[in-house]
Amino acid sequence: MSALSGCRIVVATKNPGKVREFGEILGGQNFTLCDLADFPSFGFPAEAGDYIANAIAKARAAAEELGEISLADDSGLEVEGLGGAPGPYSARFGGAELDDAGRVDHLLAELAKQPAASRRARFVCYAALATPRGRVETGFGECAGTILEASRGSGGFGYDPVFEVERLGQTMAELGAVRKNRLSHRARALRALFKF
Repeated sequence: MSALSGCRIVVATKNPGKVREFGEILGGQNFTLCDLADFPSFGFPAEAGDYIANAIAKARAAAEELGEISLADDSGLEVEGLGGAPGPYSARFGGAELDDAGRVDHLLAELAKQPAASRRARFVCYAALATPRGRVETGFGECAGTILEASRGSGGFGYDPVFEVERLGQTMAELGAVRKNRLSHRARALRALFKF
């Protein structure tokens, strides 16, 4: 990470939960993270059904348009009983108008329609770092678990309250930020990325 010492890195997301997690996971490093609040005119490229392509496209677009080193991720929840859905469409599962609680309710309703469906699941994340000169680096992380029938815990965001982490017996929302940021899919992807 010495090559990034003293740099400013733009986190290319408008999701405040992600911005907070990036800061917590990468805290203590010798570079500064900023979010898109400083760049209100930035528009994201269209997303496809491929995590790594989405992460690279967002990081590259921000780096090129803003002239800053940019960091982006694309992550999602994959549930066995739903054939891997919602996957790359996790943030819009059930419709773009739903909030986090609405998406969780939609997920649980879909699983309830198939009572025998496997609730095994995993969170996956691809992170990408792009420079204005075109260099791109990526990292991957995943975290296995099970989808519960009801929410537990008040921390985190997204599907965290119904995702029980494998072998821990706690949901992501029950772990607390410090523990979550040691073992989450996003933490693992960022650690892999910043090893380059």
